Amino acid sequence: MNAITYTEAQALSNATAAAPLEAADPTKNLILVPLSQLVLRPTGRNVRKMPRMSVPELAASIQRVGLLQNLIVIPAADGEYYEVVAGGRRFQALKLLAKKHRIGKDWEVPCLLVADGTARTASLTENVQREAMHPADQFEAFAALVAEGRPIEDIAADFSVTPLVVQRRLKLANVSPRLMADYRADTVTLDQLMALAITDDHSAQERAYYEAPTWQRNPSVLRERLTEREIDAYRHPLVRFVGLDTYEQAGGAIRRDLFAEDDAGVYLTDAALLERLAQDKLASMADKVRAEGWAWVDAAPAATHADLQAFQRAPRERREPTKREAQRIEKLQAKMQEIGEAIDAAIDADDEDRAEALQEEGETLGEQLQELEDGLQDYSANVKAASGAIVTIDRNGEAVIHRGLMREAEAKALRTLERLRQGFGNAEGDAANDDECGMADDSKAPVLSDKLAQRLSAHRTAALQIEIARHPQVALAALVHGMVQSVLHDNHYGRDLPLNVRLTVKDRLESMAPDWPDSPAAVALREIQQAWRGKLPEDSAALFAALLAMEQGELVKLLAVCVASTVDVVTPRATSQQPGAELAQAVGLDMAAWWKPNAEGYFRHVSKAAILQAVGEFAPNEVSRLAKLKKADIASEAQRLADGTGWMPAMFKTEGPQDRAEINSTETAAADEPAEALAA
Repeated sequence: MNAITYTEAQALSNATAAAPLEAADPTKNLILVPLSQLVLRPTGRNVRKMPRMSVPELAASIQRVGLLQNLIVIPAADGEYYEVVAGGRRFQALKLLAKKHRIGKDWEVPCLLVADGTARTASLTENVQREAMHPADQFEAFAALVAEGRPIEDIAADFSVTPLVVQRRLKLANVSPRLMADYRADTVTLDQLMALAITDDHSAQERAYYEAPTWQRNPSVLRERLTEREIDAYRHPLVRFVGLDTYEQAGGAIRRDLFAEDDAGVYLTDAALLERLAQDKLASMADKVRAEGWAWVDAAPAATHADLQAFQRAPRERREPTKREAQRIEKLQAKMQEIGEAIDAAIDADDEDRAEALQEEGETLGEQLQELEDGLQDYSANVKAASGAIVTIDRNGEAVIHRGLMREAEAKALRTLERLRQGFGNAEGDAANDDECGMADDSKAPVLSDKLAQRLSAHRTAALQIEIARHPQVALAALVHGMVQSVLHDNHYGRDLPLNVRLTVKDRLESMAPDWPDSPAAVALREIQQAWRGKLPEDSAALFAALLAMEQGELVKLLAVCVASTVDVVTPRATSQQPGAELAQAVGLDMAAWWKPNAEGYFRHVSKAAILQAVGEFAPNEVSRLAKLKKADIASEAQRLADGTGWMPAMFKTEGPQDRAEINSTETAAADEPAEALAA
């Protein structure tokens, strides 16, 4: 039953309070009035107050099928015009047609003339005493028009809708009669009906709905049940890879959900054809990759991370950059250096917004530099001849090529190259885990300026130097490793190791870390060096004779002290992958033993937010109090609170425990000996 608004009720009350109504007789009062003599005035007799919508659509309908319902009018007070009291939207549509010269200005409009006293009642009656058509009746009426032979395009034009709207009505009209009856009874919703209409099979529609529990009759669930054996073109990566047009041109059948929005609602029914087309396209791409010189190339529609973990990665070599590339690299490095200095200045000035903006700019430049460096990395012909590639498809439907994959036998044959990539003593899984851990820490770590990254890495260098000096077996292995690379393997990758086997001493770290000379690591290494210096002659010939007479164990200890000074793991900027990870694990490097976080060495060089983030890790109850202080005071308090907690910046958290059972047991004892004992 239609609800009556306050305005309508008021109009009805006013009408019934007037003189007895005079019923309009269509046989006597139906007149033809020229359109130019009709007016629509806000006199209150027309009870509709809301703005009239969809006038252009109604005008188009009137133009095609004519005016099916007359207007209701009264004589105007001036005696020259007729005032429209019911049918205002139809009047506006006729005026629009006249304006567009579809009809004449004096086109005769059928009107029912009523008395002024009954005008308001007539207007209210026309609007209230009518019942809206049930949607199901509308669906079936559209289907009946098509059954009469009316083209869909003509029907759409008659009702000023798109052909898609008509197609949707026809689709709904084709739903199972049982479901349609329940829709009329309001036990099935329109959304559910639209979901079920994805198939024309009435039995399938009824099974999907009536055999499902009530809580599983959500429209999306119903739609999925009816398309469970089909491929959703909107989501499936193979469809994106092959292309819907290619699939259809190959004879593939599809099902379209007329009620889906945008590109969704397309389902492929021939999975075998889609897979064959994808395999053919992958095979074509694999042929091109094979022409690069790889020993083998496989094409696989899907390759998971676990699948790729079964392979080892072949090493890549860095080629020399071209003149243009070298200039670009030099320019980026110089710009990054400028930004690093600007970041330090902004942090010192407590301008966090500028520091953050500069950091973002620096990261963008770093990505460009990394992209250039990656472009310089390539596989040698020998590596390609002993390894392969897999061409596959990612979850977005894009082709992905995994090059440089080595099977177990190939990796064994090229163990020297694998050892080159891994360093020494690490399995691939461990290295992968280390990388993942490092990346995870870095994602949560506060942003470090390049200057602070250099300072921290200088302290890490000093700590690693003293640890190498205390672990002769590791020092010997590292030294021999570099020499084997250069001498026996006929390559120069040794220069990428964290120590310089040409004995270039790295003992000038003050420029990066002013507090380095007094650090525990630097002091400990100087004590060991001084102890050995007092025992060895300075004359070259005498020194050689003394070394020849020295016991092998003592000679290895001396070697460790010398090798330690060549270690260099200083990084120019913050990175998630710290150099020298193999050495650090081999000696069990614990930065907490050699470095303590303090205001001058760390906290004053990061943003206020970064300090509070760090405090949240070792003293979370103090964050609120510190947040109210100035940065300098926060840095001092952070130093006090961090003392004894063992907290380390993310840059120092990449070190992990290492099973060092292979290290000579005497080395453990040597690690605990004082400097004099190590020099004895």
